[in-house]
Amino acid sequence: MALNAVTFRTRSLTAAVFVVVMLTGLLINHWTFFILFSIIHFGCWIEFQKLVSAIDSDYKSVSDFHKYGVMITGWCIMLYFTNNDFHFGDFYLHPVGWWLALLFAFLLPIAELLFSHTISLKNIAYSLAGLIYISLSCGLMIDLLIFPSLPYMSTPLMPVVIIACMWINDTMAYIVGSLIGKTPLTSISPKKTWEGTIGGIILSVTVVTISLGYIPAFRDFYFVHWLAISLIASIAGTFGDILESWIKRKAGVKDSGTIMPGHGGFLDRFDSLLVATPFVWLYVEVFLR
Repeated sequence: MALNAVTFRTRSLTAAVFVVVMLTGLLINHWTFFILFSIIHFGCWIEFQKLVSAIDSDYKSVSDFHKYGVMITGWCIMLYFTNNDFHFGDFYLHPVGWWLALLFAFLLPIAELLFSHTISLKNIAYSLAGLIYISLSCGLMIDLLIFPSLPYMSTPLMPVVIIACMWINDTMAYIVGSLIGKTPLTSISPKKTWEGTIGGIILSVTVVTISLGYIPAFRDFYFVHWLAISLIASIAGTFGDILESWIKRKAGVKDSGTIMPGHGGFLDRFDSLLVATPFVWLYVEVFLR
């Protein structure tokens, strides 16, 4: 796979704008963080529903209440994962998310019966898959915003680390694969090579682990944790990329959307993050909380 200079330049310029937008949302405060992932959440959902409809035309028949209700249900899952910093006076988002998610989960099957005159378990299963794939992942990212047991992690360090792993892995895999890649990784994504994949993972883990080791505040944090987290994020992210490629192949499309020139849509950009986040969250829950 030869390195295409025009494609690489387009991807680089788009990525530069993308990085500015992402860092703005990530680092200003917890509200911009929540707004950023709310936009990502709904953007991914819109594209996911289009892909599922292309794979199975029966999903096109779902009612508007189902179509938008499941998105709102997913957003309520995100609300549930907010902490005590997310409030307006005595009004906290966490319990609102819990009760609204339960309400929509109860109403969706009823609405399916009323509007479609039948309950399609297949369509409900598609939407449930979307809730797990997109909404739960975004919710867990919100949960990773703050570590109560680790005071020095009051900033969104872990989300930034995961996203950095995705960016470095994706970029390095593309460059390494373009320069020396010869062995196809999988028929699902023909452009991916073993050389590029392994090179991307190694460089991602190395850069993230060494970089964090030089930050004074984190020198007492066990080296093995940064190594494990960056490795988990990079490997799981690669599988996330392959999963989205499989979905797009089933749908018969090249990109999930067109919002980002050279990168495609929301799912194209965040496919790795959606799969990596739950695995990193699980590691954090088991070993760090």
